[in-house]
Amino acid sequence: MTKTNAMRLLDKEKIEYRTAEYEYDESDLSGESAAQKLGLSCSGVYKTLVTRGDKTGINVFCIPVDCEIDLKKAAEETGNKSVEMIHVKELLPLTGYIRGGCSPIGMKKKYPVFIEEGILLLDEVSISAGQRGVQIIIDAKKLVGFLKAKTAGIIKEK
Repeated sequence: MTKTNAMRLLDKEKIEYRTAEYEYDESDLSGESAAQKLGLSCSGVYKTLVTRGDKTGINVFCIPVDCEIDLKKAAEETGNKSVEMIHVKELLPLTGYIRGGCSPIGMKKKYPVFIEEGILLLDEVSISAGQRGVQIIIDAKKLVGFLKAKTAGIIKEK
């Protein structure tokens, strides 16, 4: 496996992680599909969402793959009146990553990162390694610290 930028950044900081690879399908790039193929619980696999706030610009959110972001809560956490998902065509120019392979680690710029607070209850979490079909499995609290992320309740109630 070729090291991704996200892996190189973790290596540089001597943060331990392991990787997991899976066969992805262009027609189903969902996080639920990735979790199932890896035999992981959806609650421990986090997806990366990129939004634009009306006041603060770009913000990054990480939430469990089987959850939906609550845009009202996200706006409150970021100091915006409203936030909206960016268009998929903006993802690569803004982050350096493509849909289905967007990692919160190693984006082109350092954007504010907000992670669903439930991550603090987990020992480890799986996130995209920055490439489709590859996940990084890492200590949840170390990930939060490395990203200097704020944890918050940002998902819709089920």
